[in-house]
Amino acid sequence: MKRVKNMSEGNFLRLFFTFVSVCFIVAAFFMPDRNTMFTGLWNIMSQTCKISTNYFALGGYAATFLNMGLVGLFCTLLVCLPGAKPNNVTTLGVLLTIGFGSWGINVLNAIPTVLGVFLYAAVKKEKLGAVSNAMLYSTGIAPLISDLLFRYPGIDYIGFNWLGLGLALFIGLVIGFFLPAGLGHAPNIHKGYDHYSAAVPIGMTAFFLRAALYNVMLGTTPAKQGLSTMAAPDVTLQLGANIFCIAVFVLCIVFALLMGCKIKDYWALLKDSGHGVSFSAKYGYAPFLMNVGVFGLMIIAYFNLAGLIDGKDVWTGMTFGIVFCMLATCNSGSHPGNVWPIMAGYMIASFLFGWIYKLLGGTEAYALTIGNQSILIGLCYANGMSPISGKYGFGYGILAGGLHYLLVTAVPDMHGGFCLYNGGFTAALICLLFIPQLEKFCKTKEERRLAKAAK
Repeated sequence: MKRVKNMSEGNFLRLFFTFVSVCFIVAAFFMPDRNTMFTGLWNIMSQTCKISTNYFALGGYAATFLNMGLVGLFCTLLVCLPGAKPNNVTTLGVLLTIGFGSWGINVLNAIPTVLGVFLYAAVKKEKLGAVSNAMLYSTGIAPLISDLLFRYPGIDYIGFNWLGLGLALFIGLVIGFFLPAGLGHAPNIHKGYDHYSAAVPIGMTAFFLRAALYNVMLGTTPAKQGLSTMAAPDVTLQLGANIFCIAVFVLCIVFALLMGCKIKDYWALLKDSGHGVSFSAKYGYAPFLMNVGVFGLMIIAYFNLAGLIDGKDVWTGMTFGIVFCMLATCNSGSHPGNVWPIMAGYMIASFLFGWIYKLLGGTEAYALTIGNQSILIGLCYANGMSPISGKYGFGYGILAGGLHYLLVTAVPDMHGGFCLYNGGFTAALICLLFIPQLEKFCKTKEERRLAKAAK
């Protein structure tokens, strides 16, 4: 462990990414449908995948785990390119992409936009490693690539065809080429209060291309697959998802303890506002790894609680992947201390608007309950606003979470389901409206503390 502690931040994070990726690949060989692993992987790669597409239903358990592991190794290779310096932003990008490996990204549809960033680096004469983060985030529009590859210009599935291949490569190259500039300016929109900065340029790109390629040229947008049910018994997934996640997160806690993490070290991290910070750089590798484990277990507990409250199974390919998408901010500022208000905001909003719906005479089962797939997925990205509760206090975090709950299911209509960062884009919209008001009318926790001390 001493050798690990003495690694550079970049090498430590590469080791961490490799560990997570290998965990998925190893788990794939323990899945009950491992005999169909490779045919399932082909099904995942050769189908369209507008959000939300359940890869467990499309390819099976083993194939999905294998895809997530291969996507993780692909990302790790990108951050090993010459000039790459993995950091907290890289951590977010890698874990996000791995998480999407169960409901939108595969090792095929990730390639065209990554090649576009390669082209950008060649034209601008930059080292490939210097734009490796942009390569990771470019995959957030992977569902559009699959749609162009297998369905466009119609709305029915065609399969591999030369026109689709040419369109997917061309559009992917264009997106990847122009994305780095957008990524550089995105944080200015929300002033660092939305960890999912890449959602802004990716969301706007998807919005523009959906309008141009589909609404204008075709007059319609194809519907999503709607693969939300499992062919295999749900109990397999409910048990498997919990066992896998708990095992990985407990291992992270064990490794953190072996590396010498003390309670006071992690407590210091838990008191951080989470605004503009890198945990691995500021507090060290052991507290960062402890946060991965503790925060991960907290997410699992919340999802299971939501299922108990709603009385239904919540685990699908989307919610399983979202655990890791939500965990992606573990190095950029999110921790249990500043995320619980966001979770509470979602839960309060769910009960409040469910009650209002019934009060107004609604008789149907209320759709946007706390265990609803769209709401659980939306919560993942609302978590990106954790600096609001960390900086201003838990009450504002609860309010931000409630506002996100109101908008997150409406935003997919803007980009047609082609942007995987849907909730992150929603969070940016909330910040655009909310942060100016906070700065104008409210004091931060630190400002309140200083004012109290001055009395």
